[in-house]
Amino acid sequence: MTVGALLDAGADAEVLVHALDSLGTGARFRVEKTSRRGIAASQFVVEGTDSKKHRHLYHIVSMIDGSRLSERARRDAKTVFQVLAEAEAKVHGTEVEKVHFHEVGAVDSIADICGACAAFDQLGVDAIVTSPVNVGSGTVKTEHGVLPVPTPATALLLAGRPVYSRGPALELATPTGAAIAVALSRDFGPLPPMSIERIGYGAGTRDFVEHANVLRVMVGSASSASESTVITVIEANIDDSTPEVLGYAMEQLLEAGALDVTLEALLMKKNRPGSLLRVIAKPEDRERLAALVFQETSTLGVRLYSAERRVEARRMVEVQTSHGTVRVKVAGNGSFAPEYEDCRELARRTGTPLKQILAEANHEYLKTTR
Repeated sequence: MTVGALLDAGADAEVLVHALDSLGTGARFRVEKTSRRGIAASQFVVEGTDSKKHRHLYHIVSMIDGSRLSERARRDAKTVFQVLAEAEAKVHGTEVEKVHFHEVGAVDSIADICGACAAFDQLGVDAIVTSPVNVGSGTVKTEHGVLPVPTPATALLLAGRPVYSRGPALELATPTGAAIAVALSRDFGPLPPMSIERIGYGAGTRDFVEHANVLRVMVGSASSASESTVITVIEANIDDSTPEVLGYAMEQLLEAGALDVTLEALLMKKNRPGSLLRVIAKPEDRERLAALVFQETSTLGVRLYSAERRVEARRMVEVQTSHGTVRVKVAGNGSFAPEYEDCRELARRTGTPLKQILAEANHEYLKTTR
């Protein structure tokens, strides 16, 4: 479904099939236009398999390295299989090198993963955000017997990511799909600010009554729209750090690029007074800032989750006071506030009370609006 959606969004099917043929699987590939519950979509079909159903990771890596996939597609495909192998190894209590890829080692799954990576590269996608994943429900038959949905590997891969269950009692998220999403996505959460340029729908093999069995991709450019942005929240409850340590941690986090850092008083277990440290960060800074929290505080655990941040559009206006220039931040709804750092600098330099600088800056701005 991922490959079908990316082809539907404009990836070149002929180029993709040429690259997949070079994997030497002996399979044939085609793209069919179809419909699911009235939604036009593309279905990527893999026909025929080779006789070798069970493969180790090094077999698949060798196939990828010897293919005509682009350098980036080869790198991404190997990353997806590595993530998948690590999950399978943990589920089965073995080493990555000893993992046998059963269903995943089949030709269609190799084509799915390599095809998705090649199509992302074709479309020039450099950042992927995935919505919460519908995992389905019920049970599924596998080479390990009947397993609950999500299967152990899928559940492990999606741990820490937003999931839900809705629709028919079927497996709606496979280990292959989960691995693609986890290995390649920058984040999971709401749609990021973007200018949508292409939309594609990839069809699944079944046609459900409850909903259209399609996967949608939206491809576009990052937008400068300021009204809605995706952020990561990092939190920790701390009851054994001094105020000096927490104050220094706040300074370090802000200097390292945190959008905001706050401390709230808590009453924790055993009636201990503590603090809630909350860091607002850009998704791409999440791991770095979480590591800094561990480094600079005594906490042994943090919570990380995505949130949507709504921000008023704003602009800066300079006004002249009797003490110097002050920038005034003006929001789209008309509210305004003098820039604190400008007023602070003028107050320190001239010896004028800060409240007087602020009042004069407000007065000067209001004069410009009359």
